[in-house]
Amino acid sequence: MWVTSVRRVRQKMFEIFFFVHQSYILYVFFYIIHVGVAYFCLILPGIFLFLIDRYLRYLQSQTRVRLIAARLLACNAIELNFSKIPGLDYNPTSILFVNVPSISRLQWHPFTVTSNANIEPDILSIVIKCQGTWSHKLYKELSGGSQTDSRLQVSVEGPYGPISPHFLSYENLVMISGGSGITPFISIIRELTFQRHQQLVDDDDRKMPANILLICAFKHSTDLSMLQLLLPLTSNTSTTSNFSQINLQIKAYITRETEQQQPLENTNTSLRTIWFNPEPYDMPISAPLGPNNWLWLCVIICSSFIMFLTFLGILIRYHIYPKELTGGPSAYNYTFKTLWDMFFVCASVFLATSVVFLWRKKENDKQQVKKVQNLELCETGETESDARMSVAETTEVHFGHKPDLKKILTENSKKRADVGVLVCGPRKMRHAVAKICSSKEVNNLHLESMSFNW
Repeated sequence: MWVTSVRRVRQKMFEIFFFVHQSYILYVFFYIIHVGVAYFCLILPGIFLFLIDRYLRYLQSQTRVRLIAARLLACNAIELNFSKIPGLDYNPTSILFVNVPSISRLQWHPFTVTSNANIEPDILSIVIKCQGTWSHKLYKELSGGSQTDSRLQVSVEGPYGPISPHFLSYENLVMISGGSGITPFISIIRELTFQRHQQLVDDDDRKMPANILLICAFKHSTDLSMLQLLLPLTSNTSTTSNFSQINLQIKAYITRETEQQQPLENTNTSLRTIWFNPEPYDMPISAPLGPNNWLWLCVIICSSFIMFLTFLGILIRYHIYPKELTGGPSAYNYTFKTLWDMFFVCASVFLATSVVFLWRKKENDKQQVKKVQNLELCETGETESDARMSVAETTEVHFGHKPDLKKILTENSKKRADVGVLVCGPRKMRHAVAKICSSKEVNNLHLESMSFNW
């Protein structure tokens, strides 16, 4: 375990790292056998909660989800758009684990969710940048299909993310990204767009950043097409107008080119959308237990523990006690007692969780429309063009050099009182930003770092 945890080994051979660490099951098993029933009871609550969570995640991952569309970008990036139930809420910067059986049945990969649960109540989107064998195979499989493809079988687990959108507490916001590190900021910008819309509709003074600066560094000009993903798949006029009202300024830096090959507003010409025809049994993404997920989780925890105590009581009363009554306290093997305890814990969790999950799944299926959802772009060509022009107008493109982060952050620190700095990108970039924010020259920069590295 220690050897596979070394960063170089972990990143180059992640599957080995992952499967070696699954041997924790053997460690826990022999640990409980060694310490006995008394010490096992001390960690019993943690064992119960872990098994319930792990088994629920497994059950969710066995469901085939409904993939609506895929957008292919010239920079070898893919946006996958899934159907989801409107009641599934998540916060920006959440992640979703994805498995495509046609590529690999064993590999699960986490990707950043770029959609917003408020703006897009029926869609959940992720962005995949082709940087490895798995993602290149997926891009090749999608790019080889037609504009209306039949179906792509996908399983997901999640989404998982922060409890609340913490970035709303800052008066000003600076987001710094490198390459695919822009993906979590897409969901943040969409959330800011929604909050601004609610602020205008409700006429309230809710706290949110007054000025937003996005600094993104790319290697090639084709990577500028990533900025088109700031607009949702089914954006409308109100979304576009609110997008222009959040005081967003974008500074894009192309480090390996000296001039732009085509205008920014024309980068969408290489953006290709593929619409899928899912099967009726492909289900929208939902919480494992559907609406009121936490309530049903409490039901599972309570019922499984009561079931465990009942099984254990029956075993002691009718199997162990008679033997100890005639042969003394040591008549029944202590190791067998421990094995019975472990068996009843697993059986109680699996039985209670399976019953509640299958019952909730049946109820949720009744509420879902059985026909395949046929989504169409709800905007006209003129509105779509205006939306892309809105992105182009807020973007300032620089060629041939990297952003001067120290200068940019120092200027923002002097101009504004409270500045939140979010950074996502290569390790050197994150370390450079952290060094600037911790220097004595600035005292009002609040750093939050995000990383894709395992």
